[in-house]
Amino acid sequence: MTLACSDPQELGFLPERLERIPAFIKAKYLDSGRLPHAALLIGRGDEIAHLWSSGVETDAIFRIASMTKPITSIAFMQLVEQGKAALSEPVAKYIPEFANLGVFMAGGGAIPFVSRPPTSPFRIIDLMRHTSGLTYSFQERTPIDAAYRKTDLEHWLKNDSQSFIDHLAQIPLQFDPGTCWNYSVSTDVLGILVERISGQSLGDYFKQHIFDPLDMVDTGFKVPAQQAHRIPECFAFDPATKMRQTDKAGSDSLWAQGWKFESGGGGLASTLADYHRFCRMLLNGGALDGIQIISPKTLELMTANHLPGGGDLTQHSKALFSEAENAGIGFGLGFACNINPAATMIPGSKGEFYWGGMYSTAFLVDPVEDLIMIFMTQLMPSSTYPVRREIRTMMYAALAA
Repeated sequence: MTLACSDPQELGFLPERLERIPAFIKAKYLDSGRLPHAALLIGRGDEIAHLWSSGVETDAIFRIASMTKPITSIAFMQLVEQGKAALSEPVAKYIPEFANLGVFMAGGGAIPFVSRPPTSPFRIIDLMRHTSGLTYSFQERTPIDAAYRKTDLEHWLKNDSQSFIDHLAQIPLQFDPGTCWNYSVSTDVLGILVERISGQSLGDYFKQHIFDPLDMVDTGFKVPAQQAHRIPECFAFDPATKMRQTDKAGSDSLWAQGWKFESGGGGLASTLADYHRFCRMLLNGGALDGIQIISPKTLELMTANHLPGGGDLTQHSKALFSEAENAGIGFGLGFACNINPAATMIPGSKGEFYWGGMYSTAFLVDPVEDLIMIFMTQLMPSSTYPVRREIRTMMYAALAA
């Protein structure tokens, strides 16, 4: 899909300030060897004001990791709109393997887990807002995430949807559902709910109900062989060499070979063009080119703050995203949301929503300013450099009207 830019000045930007952004990224991150490549799209309404890439083509197919989560969340809410499920329902209604899931008290490793019944029900809304009590293995903080690592829970080549659930059902929750926020495999479980309720694989459901209607032609869990040449290399931060390769480019990439488990939490690959269409749908109240993917009121619910008591991530997170830079940031049903711009200490709008992926990718939708930003690169972890925060600051500084 070809991307074309409009006149940024006509879209309310100061062009010279927009040009500062790629110059900054190139000087600080690319020329220094901190990032392997980068691509950036900034749009207003349905138009593109700024499009840039270096070290990679603008039609590259990137591993978007947790930018999969908003897509899975939209998919599930489509089922809610059809009356096939409700946010208030217990997860065990659809995943009976979770019927006896307890909350951690002691044990782990060589000692069997000791758990107790949860004081609050494990509901579907807890999956969507990450208040489920689940976790991620890479957090490396508790006996719970250690058990995830021991079972290879997040290994997409070893597990399928059923074995993923079977492993998870044997491990206690970290806390009572609904009481705290913890970034986790919750959206993977949500994807399995989509499969069980719809009767389709997650990839097939996405294609029929989101990707085909939105004309997202290059997004999926597996990159077709004829498009595999567009997959760039992927890297992880290395203290000695700055970067070390974790996945090869092209047909040698794991994303060209495909996965046994279609991860609703992080398994998709996509492009600037495709994700721009997804963001345009979000910005336009759930519709694009006359096709309604989700209703405006459902989207309004999803992008509202659902953290207990209306607090932010610094107050409720048990681990990741509890840092001071997340002050003023709430979390909805699949998206982070700006609830107090002053507390964030960077320019922004109350009501903007966004998320990113562990390979340092990011997107933002700002309904107040009619704004979209999508940034792509391939370096993990996403916390290595503050590049996403810097881009947001410079983008808002480029607005003239």
